[in-house]
Amino acid sequence: MRLLLTFAPLFLSVLLLQLSTGGVGPLDALSGIALDFTVGQIGLLGSAHFVGFFIGCWWAPRLMGAVGHSRAFAAFTASGAIGLIAHMTIVDPYAWAMMRVASGLCVAGCYTVIEGWMMARLENAERGRVMGSYRIIDMGGSLLAQTMISFLAPADYVSYNVLAILCCAALFPLTLTRAEQPAMPAQPRLRPGLAWARSPLAVAAVIVSALSAATFRMIGPLYGKEVGLGTDQIALFLSIYILGGALAQYPAGWLADKFDRRRVLIWISVGAMLSCLLAATTSDGVTMVMLNAALFGFTTFPVYSVAAAHAHDFASHEERAELSAALLFFYALGAIAAPWTASQLIAAFGPGALFAMVAVGHLALLGFGLLRMRVGRVRTARTRYVWAPRTSFIIGRLLRRAREREDGTA
Repeated sequence: MRLLLTFAPLFLSVLLLQLSTGGVGPLDALSGIALDFTVGQIGLLGSAHFVGFFIGCWWAPRLMGAVGHSRAFAAFTASGAIGLIAHMTIVDPYAWAMMRVASGLCVAGCYTVIEGWMMARLENAERGRVMGSYRIIDMGGSLLAQTMISFLAPADYVSYNVLAILCCAALFPLTLTRAEQPAMPAQPRLRPGLAWARSPLAVAAVIVSALSAATFRMIGPLYGKEVGLGTDQIALFLSIYILGGALAQYPAGWLADKFDRRRVLIWISVGAMLSCLLAATTSDGVTMVMLNAALFGFTTFPVYSVAAAHAHDFASHEERAELSAALLFFYALGAIAAPWTASQLIAAFGPGALFAMVAVGHLALLGFGLLRMRVGRVRTARTRYVWAPRTSFIIGRLLRRAREREDGTA
């Protein structure tokens, strides 16, 4: 308990940050519908968020080194709050896209500060307990953020103001803590080629993971409206998707630690394609739509973590942080392209095209996985499966020890 209380200010900042930034994506989608934005323009908002996220991952460690953790956190939080408040002052989809770049910058920057602070303060003996609590709080905040959509009116100044207030409130716990700011952590080099060299299949899988997760979280509200869900039902729809993904982590981890991880990825892709087929063809009735969301989350959410575990099987201990950063780099690239592409397909072919696009991505991953089974290597001494958040480049350093087995093999 004393350990958790030590990190309570950071955890409270994470919770408030998730409530704010986790709600802006679905609120933007619903507001865009209310304001008669085109489907492509709504998709652009989701892609713009990940442009900002990508910039933030690059810039945050440099800003932390220049001004310190607390000041950097304040600057990134301010960018997110400004982007939120400005929404209803300039009602234009392309202006909103720039504001979403600011929100993505806020997310990446704030998580980099928080995780950098944690990395500097954690001892190896306590790392697992703190990281477990951190991931629970992060996921819980994400779930609560989706439920907030049920009472935040679309295209309303008050709604965006509520999210901005929560974003500003995230400043207090971290900036007012009496704990001494840690030294700037070493920044992992960004080496995308390292991920491809260690596992081409893992690179393909994290891109497909972005195709699934980024598309659903940014374009899911648009799909919900198209199939006749109300605003409160869309909030439940998004929450059930996240809950389904959270529930999948234990069985996915058990399978990934027991069997060849390439086979696990292949069978997850088979499950994802089946869930996509079901969602694309059976959207009649609220109950069926909700079940489809849960199954879609269950079959697609674990892909990133299984892929990361597979890649780390072929990495040395010294490479783990840089490999995690490289995998996140490829995830961000996929996440930038996916929402806009999905929105264009929905405009052309209807709401079922969202799941058709994800199914095609998993079909490609299945084929590539079978090819890698024929030509790739098998590693008998493997790392642990770790539920890997997609938050900042520094997360790889926090999870590095967790991947090592007790017997010292990797």
